[in-house]
Amino acid sequence: MHKTSTGLSYPLGASVSPDGVNFSIFAQHAIAIELLLFDDINDARPSHVFTLDATENTTFYYWHLFAYDLKPGQIYAYRVFGPNAPEVGLRFDSDKVLIDPYGRAVAVPEAYDRESAARPGDT
Repeated sequence: MHKTSTGLSYPLGASVSPDGVNFSIFAQHAIAIELLLFDDINDARPSHVFTLDATENTTFYYWHLFAYDLKPGQIYAYRVFGPNAPEVGLRFDSDKVLIDPYGRAVAVPEAYDRESAARPGDT
């Protein structure tokens, strides 16, 4: 298991340092976030899941975590938990694996299906 610390709210995205990677994402209405690490682009399940604590890993609406010993090129994504209330513009679906909106690259698995990804639930 990777050692972690609370990390910093800035800069947004994944920032590599000699000691590891700082992850930061803006999510104003989230109630919980998981950082998912994958060993291979085609893995259906993450090799590591880090649950960010709402009191320890947030600064205002920014969720953050520092993971030690990670290297550039680590494949990662998020699960974000929150209200599903379309009438007020909130559409959280914690079954979905989300890319980092601040990421610099996207790794697309061979089995990716855009139509399936648009449906509710784990795809």
